[in-house]
Amino acid sequence: MNIGLDMMGGDLAPLEAVKGLQLYFNETSSPAHLFLSGDETQINVLLKEHHISSQKITVIHAPQVIGMHEHPTKALKEKPQSSIAVGFYLLANNKIDAFISAGNTGAMMVGALFSIKAIDGVNRPTISTIIPKENGKTGLLLDVGINADCKPENLNQFAILGSLYAQYILGIENPKVGLMNVGEEEGKGNLLTQAAYPLLKENKQINFVGNTEGRDIFFDKADVMVCDGFTGNIILKLAESLYEITQNKKIHHQYFDQFNFEIYGGTPVLGVNKPVIIGHGISKGRAFKNMIDVAQKMIATDLLGKMKASFTIN
Repeated sequence: MNIGLDMMGGDLAPLEAVKGLQLYFNETSSPAHLFLSGDETQINVLLKEHHISSQKITVIHAPQVIGMHEHPTKALKEKPQSSIAVGFYLLANNKIDAFISAGNTGAMMVGALFSIKAIDGVNRPTISTIIPKENGKTGLLLDVGINADCKPENLNQFAILGSLYAQYILGIENPKVGLMNVGEEEGKGNLLTQAAYPLLKENKQINFVGNTEGRDIFFDKADVMVCDGFTGNIILKLAESLYEITQNKKIHHQYFDQFNFEIYGGTPVLGVNKPVIIGHGISKGRAFKNMIDVAQKMIATDLLGKMKASFTIN
């Protein structure tokens, strides 16, 4: 198993990426082989300082870096030796089985769509976020930003992708799927949710439980909640603010601690042909370690194979 990691992506790179490697190798009994793309001089110095063995690592020199605010398509075209471009080259040419970066989100999305492409039958890939539940469980919300405007069939596909991720990565058996809406009754909502509801209701590949309201998000009505990316991103940013408020006011509670994104690492791009994971720009060591864990689990469970099979059925 080979996993690629962009060592130059993120505000705290490459130091925090190296700290993530240290945690990963210290805490993982059967680690994958990691391909590290980035400035080899900087990387090798940090690897030595943190006493990381080279036996499970291959450093691929990538002298260019795509900045967090660069135009994604232009940057990938003009910087073919960037750590992100090199990572996608390795992924597209089967040198690695998954690719991770906390760098430019747009470049990661463009790279995924153009280098490894969407799964046949998937109209739009999606990204999700983990939602901590009041009872200690976790749920999944998608889309959370890359599809601001959606069609009903998009939400139907998000439900399939999210259900498979919840089942095989989060360990939720027969996950309950809810449609984010302004009321629980069938027929509620705007044109999008009204048209999406019957598609979800008739979908035999999911366990649809009906509409989910805003007050249900942190409770156990649904394990997978689907919505357009505009709505999902607002919910995501609201959830992030809860954690920030508790930290600022020094409120310490196990439940609110679960809103720390570092626990979950990053978000996979669901609906593309190989595992691609995007991390937060301010990711620290623990987040990098957890992103590698998620990639390893996606490969080990053959999640992408299961997703491809589900759309072949359709």
